[in-house]
Amino acid sequence: MNEMSARRLTGGAGIAAAVALIVEVPLYFIYSGPPPDANVLTRLLVGIVALAFLLVFVTAFRELVKSVSPKYEWAGSLAFTAGLVYSTITLVSSGLEAGAVIAADHPIDPTIDVSGTYILYGSISRLMLAFFLTALGYVVSRTKLLPRWTSGSAYVLAGVNLAFVPSLFFGNTPAHFYAANGWGTTALMGAILSYWLLALGISTYRSAKAVAPQC
Repeated sequence: MNEMSARRLTGGAGIAAAVALIVEVPLYFIYSGPPPDANVLTRLLVGIVALAFLLVFVTAFRELVKSVSPKYEWAGSLAFTAGLVYSTITLVSSGLEAGAVIAADHPIDPTIDVSGTYILYGSISRLMLAFFLTALGYVVSRTKLLPRWTSGSAYVLAGVNLAFVPSLFFGNTPAHFYAANGWGTTALMGAILSYWLLALGISTYRSAKAVAPQC
């Protein structure tokens, strides 16, 4: 894969993942009590699609780093691995929620009733995203393959994610900002990631024009 193709694939996958995440997050706030099964399964399906595109994004990003600067391929591989682990953890969490909703004979709120997802969506995901964002920020700052704001914002988001890792000590009430499954730990961080990823995807896709004559 040449550099132009890698930039377009990385950017396109990032945009697609971000759009799906942006659609998914509001679906968590439509109902105040246990949502109907259709709502839960719809938002999980949208999230699964988003994670599929995220896997393409992290894979293409590793190839982009390899094309631009093989010297930093190790850091690109670290970003890929952390992104892969994050996606896998979140897919497992989605599967646990979907299974519980399908099996229940009455509406349930899986953000509360499926206890196995508290730490997966919360502290573990936050830590994996921090690794991913730090590696991405480092690669971009060293290789200059994207505008400077992308690396700086990645470092900031990594720090914010790290700040939520200890949330596992603060209960399991989704209405609380800093709970293990709180709206700050999960929904807010997901929303911030989605809009950041959208901006990053657009920037990466547009950067392909700058290298097109050389490919």
